[in-house]
Amino acid sequence: MRNRLDQRTEQWQRRYAIRAGIEATLSQNVRAHGLRRTRYRGLARTRVQHVLTAMACNVTRVSDWISSTPRTRRRTTRFHALCAATA
Repeated sequence: MRNRLDQRTEQWQRRYAIRAGIEATLSQNVRAHGLRRTRYRGLARTRVQHVLTAMACNVTRVSDWISSTPRTRRRTTRFHALCAATA
């Protein structure tokens, strides 16, 4: 119960927002750019691939920001559509 009350504080939400941003970046790199798979053997080559993957993620983000349209739109769930229809 105490943890749930802590989650409502502004300080906790600011800390969690940082973590959520990092998690989103990692998730984007894994899904869109194959971060968990490496083409090379050896730490040096793998590191270069990770740097290039990070650059690709940044280019994708800049491109999305410039175009100002989201790449994908979330599909409206049936539950959400039902709630919107009854409101």
